[in-house]
Amino acid sequence: MSVSPDKRLTRLELKFGDVNWKRATIKQYELEKELAVWRVFINGYTKSGFVVFDGDLLPKEEVLERLSELKPEVTAEKEVTVAELVESSMSWNNVFGRARG
Repeated sequence: MSVSPDKRLTRLELKFGDVNWKRATIKQYELEKELAVWRVFINGYTKSGFVVFDGDLLPKEEVLERLSELKPEVTAEKEVTVAELVESSMSWNNVFGRARG
């Protein structure tokens, strides 16, 4: 399956009211198994995290429902393209080398 680099994804920045490292790890794993989720990070120590997902396949409300036991609060929401997500995921060496070449 091929995905256009211009495909729009949703990124939710989150704060959690009730989380610890163990529950954060479990929820992160559960979301990682979902095909519509591109990136997820939940930090049980700072009680913050983010989820990047395809809103066409998985509605925002369902993402928040799956996280409900951690009492999530959306602190920011923005759209990112697949190309932006990939570029932001690259190591600095790869990005820097590509800019020179």
